[in-house]
Amino acid sequence: MRLVIVSGLSGSGKSVALHMLEDLDYYCVDNIPAGLLPMFISHTVRSPESTYGYTAVGVDARNRPAEIASVPRLVAELKRSGIGCDVLFLRTDEAVLIKRYSETRRRHPLSREGLGLIEAIRNEQQLLEPIADAADLVIDTTRCSVHELRELIRQRVGARLEGHMSILFESFAYRHGVPDDADFVFDVRSLPNPHWEPGLARLTGRDLPVVEFLDRHDAVTSMFNDIAGFLDRWIPALVSSNRSYLTIAIGCTGGQHRSVYLVERLSRYFAAKFPQVHARHQVVGEKSPGARL
Repeated sequence: MRLVIVSGLSGSGKSVALHMLEDLDYYCVDNIPAGLLPMFISHTVRSPESTYGYTAVGVDARNRPAEIASVPRLVAELKRSGIGCDVLFLRTDEAVLIKRYSETRRRHPLSREGLGLIEAIRNEQQLLEPIADAADLVIDTTRCSVHELRELIRQRVGARLEGHMSILFESFAYRHGVPDDADFVFDVRSLPNPHWEPGLARLTGRDLPVVEFLDRHDAVTSMFNDIAGFLDRWIPALVSSNRSYLTIAIGCTGGQHRSVYLVERLSRYFAAKFPQVHARHQVVGEKSPGARL
């Protein structure tokens, strides 16, 4: 039995996440009143019916604050009773949410309370804080396409083996800001930059000429060894504390060379030690097709 509670800011991709879980044979229900969750769980997840063996439910801000605040307590109770329960929370930068609403001309769910769009977004963030704080996995969809989010849900939520932690290494560009979904952030901007080398500027950290350039520098090897050594020491402790997800972000100036190289190298290194290790590139990944959220 497994239950996934999907929540997050309106416009951040909750419907995409639920549709992906439905495609993965989860029994999905969206926008259920949080006060009805105990009754819903008794009827589904606690039921012997195989139909409900994998269940996902969407919970949003259209609930009373007291009902939203009750969700973390319910999740803790489920976990103590032996039911696998993950809380997935999706977030997006405020400026991107405003742009998405202006492009689609949709009304924000809380705007009916007489709030303007910005006030509604900020009020929603505050209302959902208890669920965000209790989330097992937070995904920042600011720079995600629909295809990328679906793939993240498939890899990290749908394919996660019970009892094993899903580990994601992601590269990012500091000029775009630090991703909100990172548990650990490593800054590699001090390393030699291939961008300034003839013929390397348009390549990425996955291309052989860039890999060979970075492999030649002792500082790059030292950075890899230091990050790998830190994670070698602390990942087992996180696993033993029953953590389900871990996100490690590696950042450089443009998110194209140094961070990509280290994410690829670190993900290969840890894939030999743990069963569920994934790599994602925020900037390089933008070159793949797919509609934006």
